Amino acid sequence: MSTEEHTQHFLSAWNRLRGEIAKTIVGHEAIVDGTLTAIFAGGHVLLEGVPGLGKTLLVRTLSQVLDLSFNRIQFTPDLMPADILGTNLVVESPEGRRGFEFQRGPIFANLILADEINRATPKTQSAMLEAMQEKSVTAGGQIRKLAEPFFVLATQNPIDQEGTYPLPEAQLDRFFFKLVVGYPSASDLTEILNRTTENATPVLEKILEAQALADLQKLVRGVPAPAQVKDYAVRIVLATHPKTATAHAVSNQYLRFGSSPRGAQCLLMAAKVRALSQGRTNASLEDVESGAMAALRHRLILNFEAEAEGITTDQVIAEILKSVPRLVGAGPS
Repeated sequence: MSTEEHTQHFLSAWNRLRGEIAKTIVGHEAIVDGTLTAIFAGGHVLLEGVPGLGKTLLVRTLSQVLDLSFNRIQFTPDLMPADILGTNLVVESPEGRRGFEFQRGPIFANLILADEINRATPKTQSAMLEAMQEKSVTAGGQIRKLAEPFFVLATQNPIDQEGTYPLPEAQLDRFFFKLVVGYPSASDLTEILNRTTENATPVLEKILEAQALADLQKLVRGVPAPAQVKDYAVRIVLATHPKTATAHAVSNQYLRFGSSPRGAQCLLMAAKVRALSQGRTNASLEDVESGAMAALRHRLILNFEAEAEGITTDQVIAEILKSVPRLVGAGPS
């Protein structure tokens, strides 16, 4: 197929997925787009919001429209790493011989719903690190590869709620996007009532299977990104590094640590997905800026002054985006 045909093929798949998800999810278009962006880029998503806003429902809906294996892990304070990864059990053969056999845990699936991930202890959360980065698990002294594609879509309640643990920085960095789920509008809430208090049940269609999704992910990686687009992503990330020559003043004032290189990678990959989702064949400067908030908000570590003044990472990023010019030599964007 030509480049234009490839682009239209991606756009068709994108729109069909959005259409099927909209049968169940009311509103939250930006959250749906962000989640799909991460999936087509091959990354994980952290969905944050108070209970009852449809975070779990969104992930369950995705599991229905994507023809992939799916497991849900409910994170609780007493959940242990073996409950996620699996463990060696003693089994007896028909001949009466006993031996160890590895029983796979729920992590062995294409799509994992890590529900209320911040309710588990740090020891259990650390069991996800290797799976999310290397797409493998080490258990019983052996490294076992996970199925491809592999996505973790995690939900969490705000940290200030009772019974939650903040996720380690190393684990946060492994999420492609952090999406903040807000309250529905009046019209959306009315539509939710119409859909959930009557007898109608939507029937969802499978849109993509594993190989088709893998092909589209390869297509995303092949989207050209001009040098100035890459440079813009680099300069945004460098501006988050406090006490360096490239640091923005707001970073020096309010940050302890800035974004890792994964932040720049996510900015560029998200820009490529956004370009295709709008029927374009090249990533643009606007595409980079569009994904900056979701790609960086969980990668910046605030200092004491920011916490004392109630400054958020979103505010820091917004200030950086206003000040960092899209093109070198140009004025602020």
